[in-house]
Amino acid sequence: MSIARVTEISAMSSTSFEDAIQQAITRASQTLRGVSSAWVKEQRVVVEDGRITQYQVNVNVTFVLEDEPA
Repeated sequence: MSIARVTEISAMSSTSFEDAIQQAITRASQTLRGVSSAWVKEQRVVVEDGRITQYQVNVNVTFVLEDEPA
């Protein structure tokens, strides 16, 4: 049996939503072991002078908890 945990992270990119998602997953994978899926919960943009300057995503990342040694 496996047990998983979900944690929410936020990432921003000046390029695109896709880049922000990739940055979130890349960073989560550096800290969390067993990342198995992600759900993009929210997307928003920062607008300055009528132009989009930043793309932000809030992502729920699921990772499988490791078993404790017996």
